[in-house]
Amino acid sequence: MSRPRSFNETDVLEAATDCFWARGLEATSVRDLAGRMGINGPSLYNAFGDKRSLFMRALEHYAARSMRERIGRMERLPDPGSAIAAFFDELISGSLADPDRRGCLIVNSALEVAPHDPEIATLIAAYLAEIEAFFRRALVRAAARGDLPATVEPTDMARLLLGLVIAVRVMARTVSDRSRLDGMVRPILGLIQARPDIRTPA
Repeated sequence: MSRPRSFNETDVLEAATDCFWARGLEATSVRDLAGRMGINGPSLYNAFGDKRSLFMRALEHYAARSMRERIGRMERLPDPGSAIAAFFDELISGSLADPDRRGCLIVNSALEVAPHDPEIATLIAAYLAEIEAFFRRALVRAAARGDLPATVEPTDMARLLLGLVIAVRVMARTVSDRSRLDGMVRPILGLIQARPDIRTPA
C-alpha cells in the first residue's frame, strides 16, 4: 500500500512551473526543483517522474493558468475586435510588469527546447495553435458583424497575430519602453479594424 503524499500537488506543480519559467529546462536542476517545490528528490520522482516529464506537466499547468485563462476572458467580451486588442494590451502590460522579464514559458520553450525534442515540439505547437484558433474565432465573428475589412482573410490574419504574440513576448524580455511594444502591435491591429471606434494599445 502506497503512502499518502504529504504535499499539495497543485502547489508543488505551481512551484515547479515558476522554476522552469525562470531558468528554462536545461538550466534547471532536480535540486533546484526540489528546493523550490519543498519536497525531496525521491518524492519528486515518485510523483512526477523525471525532470523532462515534470517539465511537460509544468507546460500544461502554465497553459491552463495563463494562456487558456486569458483566452477564456477575452472570448467573453462582446466585441471580437476589442477582444483581440485587449489580448495584446494585457500581454504587453503583464510582460512589462514582471520584474524578472521571464517572458512566456511556452514561447521560451519553443526557442530553447522544441528544436531538440520532437515530443515537446508537438506539445508546444498545440499550445500555439490554441492561440491561433482564438484569433481566428474572433476574426470570423468580426467578419460576421461587418467589422472586418473584406480584404482580411481570418486564417491568414490569425497566423500573423500569433507571430505578433511571439515577437512581442521575445522583445518584451529586453525592451522596457512600452511605446515600442505598442508600436509593434498598433499597425497590425489597424489592418483588422473596419470600424474606427475599436480601441488599440496607445
